[in-house]
Amino acid sequence: MRTMNKHAGGGEAVIEYRDANIRVVKPGHFVRCAVTGEDIPIDELKYWSVARQEAYVSPQAVLQSFGLPSTRVD
Repeated sequence: MRTMNKHAGGGEAVIEYRDANIRVVKPGHFVRCAVTGEDIPIDELKYWSVARQEAYVSPQAVLQSFGLPSTRVD
Protein backbone atom coordinates (compact mmCIF):
# COMPACT_ATOMS: atom_id res chain seq x y z
CA MET A 1 0.00 0.00 0.00
CA ARG A 2 1.33 3.40 -0.95
CA THR A 3 0.92 6.29 1.48
CA MET A 4 0.56 9.87 0.39
CA ASN A 5 2.97 12.40 1.85
CA LYS A 6 1.09 15.48 3.05
CA HIS A 7 3.82 17.53 1.36
CA ALA A 8 3.69 15.64 -1.92
CA GLY A 9 5.54 17.19 -4.80
CA GLY A 10 9.23 17.23 -5.43
CA GLY A 11 11.90 19.77 -4.84
CA GLU A 12 11.70 23.01 -2.92
CA ALA A 13 8.43 24.04 -1.29
CA VAL A 14 7.05 27.56 -1.16
CA ILE A 15 5.86 28.35 2.35
CA GLU A 16 3.96 31.19 3.99
CA TYR A 17 5.38 31.51 7.50
CA ARG A 18 2.81 32.40 10.16
CA ASP A 19 3.03 33.05 13.89
CA ALA A 20 2.28 29.52 15.10
CA ASN A 21 2.32 27.47 11.91
CA ILE A 22 3.09 27.45 8.22
CA ARG A 23 0.94 27.37 5.09
CA VAL A 24 2.20 25.37 2.14
CA VAL A 25 1.75 27.49 -0.98
CA LYS A 26 3.58 25.08 -3.32
CA PRO A 27 4.21 21.51 -2.13
CA GLY A 28 7.75 20.24 -1.91
CA HIS A 29 10.07 18.20 0.23
CA PHE A 30 12.20 21.01 1.68
CA VAL A 31 12.83 24.74 2.12
CA ARG A 32 16.22 26.46 2.17
CA CYS A 33 17.79 28.10 5.19
CA ALA A 34 18.04 31.85 4.53
CA VAL A 35 21.47 31.97 6.21
CA THR A 36 23.27 28.76 5.31
CA GLY A 37 21.45 27.69 2.16
CA GLU A 38 21.02 24.18 3.62
CA ASP A 39 17.95 22.17 2.69
CA ILE A 40 15.50 21.80 5.59
CA PRO A 41 13.01 18.93 5.23
CA ILE A 42 9.49 20.27 5.76
CA ASP A 43 8.87 17.78 8.57
CA GLU A 44 11.95 19.12 10.42
CA LEU A 45 11.22 22.84 10.00
CA LYS A 46 11.23 24.48 13.45
CA TYR A 47 12.64 28.00 13.05
CA TRP A 48 11.37 30.85 10.85
CA SER A 49 10.71 34.56 10.78
CA VAL A 50 7.19 35.75 10.07
CA ALA A 51 8.38 39.32 9.41
CA ARG A 52 11.12 38.24 7.00
CA GLN A 53 9.29 35.16 5.63
CA GLU A 54 12.50 33.12 5.97
CA ALA A 55 13.33 29.66 7.28
CA TYR A 56 16.34 28.81 9.43
CA VAL A 57 18.07 25.48 10.01
CA SER A 58 19.02 26.16 13.64
CA PRO A 59 18.84 28.72 16.45
CA GLN A 60 22.40 29.75 15.56
CA ALA A 61 21.25 30.57 12.02
CA VAL A 62 18.46 32.74 13.47
CA LEU A 63 21.02 34.72 15.49
CA GLN A 64 23.28 35.11 12.44
CA SER A 65 20.36 36.42 10.37
CA PHE A 66 19.97 39.26 12.86
CA GLY A 67 23.70 39.97 12.92
CA LEU A 68 24.15 38.61 16.43
CA PRO A 69 27.00 36.36 17.49
CA SER A 70 25.96 32.74 17.61
CA THR A 71 27.38 30.88 20.55
CA ARG A 72 26.90 27.17 20.52
CA VAL A 73 26.80 25.20 23.73
CA ASP A 74 26.98 21.44 23.34
